[in-house]
Amino acid sequence: MIKSKKLSQYKAIKHGFFNSIGGVSKNIYKSLNCGPGSSDNSANVKKNLNIVKNKISKKSKNIFLLNQIHSNKFVFIDKKYKSKIKPKADAIITDQVYLPIAVLTADCVPILIFDNQRKMIAAIHSGWKGAFKGIISKVIKFMVKRGSKTKNITAVIGPSISVKNYEVQKDFYQKFIRKDKTNHKFFKISKEKLYFNLSGYVKSLILKSGVKKIEKINIDTFDAKNKFFSARRSKSLNHADYGRNISIIMLN
Repeated sequence: MIKSKKLSQYKAIKHGFFNSIGGVSKNIYKSLNCGPGSSDNSANVKKNLNIVKNKISKKSKNIFLLNQIHSNKFVFIDKKYKSKIKPKADAIITDQVYLPIAVLTADCVPILIFDNQRKMIAAIHSGWKGAFKGIISKVIKFMVKRGSKTKNITAVIGPSISVKNYEVQKDFYQKFIRKDKTNHKFFKISKEKLYFNLSGYVKSLILKSGVKKIEKINIDTFDAKNKFFSARRSKSLNHADYGRNISIIMLN
């Protein structure tokens, strides 16, 4: 489990960015696969989620997860929230204590957010699509609407794929340039191939939303030595599927 230096200063929360170590899954899912949407044995995924929950807090409720769809949709969990169906969304916001909220990634960017005055947290799954569609600004705007001030918000960008391993095509580049010409700075050409800096793009969107307290954990999920699940690495190895990393935060 990797912790943020900035978030670790606050006693009001528990958090962690988990890699693939410390679980019970086997083979390509070895070992802490937390993805119910993967083709792993569901009993093993449940055990893995329980391992994570207990590392965060033994007092906590079950981890609240989403049916992630690469969207700009989010869900707000307050006292009145009632739903037995896993929501189709890519971010969770809550002000409820002992409710761990989490997102699953396998190269995309996990973002954990905390407002230390309003005592509100958020977890965002941000692939390029969600970021492009504005999920980050939507979450921060909602938090502000609910009483947060951007000066009190800390946002942490978790481990994700690095620019050197995120090759993209020209039409992908053109899509970003059409939206904003200054987006060219998030692309790099190396040996006639085009690469995208996803975490750099995400950071720029957090800054645009008015949040200045940002930490970026520069760990590449694609690099096997870092022991993270990676969709792109699995594809390059011709694996049929891949495990999911979990990033989690909870108010005490």
